[in-house]
Amino acid sequence: MMQEKSGPDGPLFSFAPAALASAALKRHLSRRAAPGLNGVMTSLVETWPASSDGSEEATGPFTMDAELAPNRSLPNPAFTVLMLTLAAVSFVSGILFVSMGAWPVMPFFGLDVLLVWLAFRVSYRDGRMREYVRVDARDIEVTRQHPTGHVRRYRLPTGWSMLRHSNAGKHDAQVAIGSHGRWLVLGTFLSPKERDEFAAALGAAIERARRFQPQEPGGELA
Repeated sequence: MMQEKSGPDGPLFSFAPAALASAALKRHLSRRAAPGLNGVMTSLVETWPASSDGSEEATGPFTMDAELAPNRSLPNPAFTVLMLTLAAVSFVSGILFVSMGAWPVMPFFGLDVLLVWLAFRVSYRDGRMREYVRVDARDIEVTRQHPTGHVRRYRLPTGWSMLRHSNAGKHDAQVAIGSHGRWLVLGTFLSPKERDEFAAALGAAIERARRFQPQEPGGELA
């Protein structure tokens, strides 16, 4: 799931189809990304180090200010209904087996419900994962918030970073940014379609940021 944030002049980014990515960016990616066997790009291993805690945050103006979040499999009300339904079915089935004299199977019905509950609780915990991606003329800043609440920040130079979008449209599609042979993988929890859309939007934001030239203070145009 990807959310769009708005600035004073309108949206800071939009998730356009991949066909709208700039031709220059496509040529850049085709030259830089080395395909693996049978023309399929191999997955990258994340090697970009996190920034120190004392590093200052990016100040903008931003060409992208995005929040990435996992898709939740089931909203809370539906989860409650599902668990109550499973508990009721298990209880009725257990009573039926006990009435037939097969009382040893009764605990297994409760165990099934417990395992389903635990699986959903783990899914909801992982759903608290967040990635915040901001792009300006100087840096690409990625803030990664883990389900435990631990936060790590990564910063790459906009002018020297490459975007790699491998295996587009496939289940193993991967979006990564890197520089000097080190990479940072983004949006691993997104669906393949969302990764494709995010890659196109991120590529366009990087291109816009590179064209942005901030005005030097203390001077006026003649």
